[in-house]
Amino acid sequence: MVDVQTISVAIASASVVAGVIYYSLQVRHQNLMIQQQNKMRQTDLVIRLYSAFISKDSLDGLMKFLALEFKDYKDFVNKYGPILSESPEVKALITIDNFFNQVGILLYRGFIDAGLVRDVFTYRVEMVWKKAEPIIQGMRKEFNQPEAGKWFEYLHNELKKREQKPAPNA
Repeated sequence: MVDVQTISVAIASASVVAGVIYYSLQVRHQNLMIQQQNKMRQTDLVIRLYSAFISKDSLDGLMKFLALEFKDYKDFVNKYGPILSESPEVKALITIDNFFNQVGILLYRGFIDAGLVRDVFTYRVEMVWKKAEPIIQGMRKEFNQPEAGKWFEYLHNELKKREQKPAPNA
């Protein structure tokens, strides 16, 4: 025969198990909500970056830089002035380099989603990096600054790695 004490222990045990299950489901739900909020923040940040990228000033600088004709770093400096000058061509280069360095840092730190960055910026990064790389390499040598353009290069390399991978839900 089952006594009251045994029934009481069984009920208490079942209550503890039910509480643990409920708590674990709540924690799981909360973690999913946090992940969703982080994804929304990252998406918002990439969209803001893109909005800054397509602003009139940025586009003017981008178009000016892409229209430049030069063979290498030396040729760039001869035609458009030293890197530390205030020529519009140098300013366009510096503006573009700074923008993509910022995106690269955010990607490296995990503040933005690599897949979304790839979807939004890939061909733009590739196009600008191909044009800017000889200048950035020249700057690194001339000023003994191996870190110059580091995050822009990182961004380019990371997007290249992901280039072969299909976008999710594509």
